Amino acid sequence: MGQPDDRPTPTELIQFPGAEATAPAEKASPAFRWIPIRSLAQRHRPRVLAHLLSLAPEDRYLRFGYAANDAQIGRYVDNLDFERDEVFGVFNRRLELIALAHLAYLPDSSQLRHAAEFGVSVSPKARGRGYGSRLFEHAVLHARNRHVDTMIIHALSENAAMLRIARQAGASVVREGSESEARLRLPHETLGSHLEALVEEQAAELDYQLKSNAQRVDLLKAIIGEIKDGIRKVRQAAIE
Repeated sequence: MGQPDDRPTPTELIQFPGAEATAPAEKASPAFRWIPIRSLAQRHRPRVLAHLLSLAPEDRYLRFGYAANDAQIGRYVDNLDFERDEVFGVFNRRLELIALAHLAYLPDSSQLRHAAEFGVSVSPKARGRGYGSRLFEHAVLHARNRHVDTMIIHALSENAAMLRIARQAGASVVREGSESEARLRLPHETLGSHLEALVEEQAAELDYQLKSNAQRVDLLKAIIGEIKDGIRKVRQAAIE
C-alpha cells in the first residue's frame, strides 16, 4: 500500500498489535472478567500519544498499515476527533494507558449506512489478558447505542488473532490478497444495552478515580518519607 497521509483514516484504525498473545489466553480462561474500560477525551491526547509511541516498529506496522515514525504518529493523534468518534482505554494502577481502541463512525452512503470501523492496540506488557476482545465487545455495545448496524474490521490477512475475534463474534470475513475485511451485523439498541453502557461507564470512572487517589497517596507518602529522611540527616549532622 502507498504512504498514507496522517489523518486517522479507517484503514489505519483496524490493525491489532498484540492479538497473537490475547486469543490463547482468552481460550484458556473463558470465564468473564470485568475490565474497567474508560471513555477518553481531549485531555487524554498526551496519554494516547505516549501509548502509541511505546509500540515497537512491527506493532506500529500492524496498527497503521505502514512503518509509522514518531512524527507521523504525532500528527495522527493530533487529528483524532473525540467528538465524532469514540476512543476507549484501559489504565493500569499507575494510570498508564495500556490498551487503546478507536471506534470510527463512517459517513452514510447509499451502499453502507450507519457503519463504524474498529481499531485496537495493546502494550506489550499488558498482552495475554483479553483486553483486545473486551475492547471489541465494548465498542460493539457503544456502536449499537449510536444506531450503527454494521461493524467493519480491516486487517492484514496474517493477523489471524484479530480475524478470529471477528469470526467468533459472527462476522463474515473476505480475504483480498494481503488484506482481509470482516463485517459484523449488529443488533438494534435496547434499553438494556443503554443501561449496560451506563453501568460500565460509571464503574470504569470509579475505578479510575480510585487509582488516581491511590497514586496521590503514594506520592504523599514518598514526599513525607523524603522530608523525614532530610530531617534525620540534619539531626545526624548536628550531633556529629
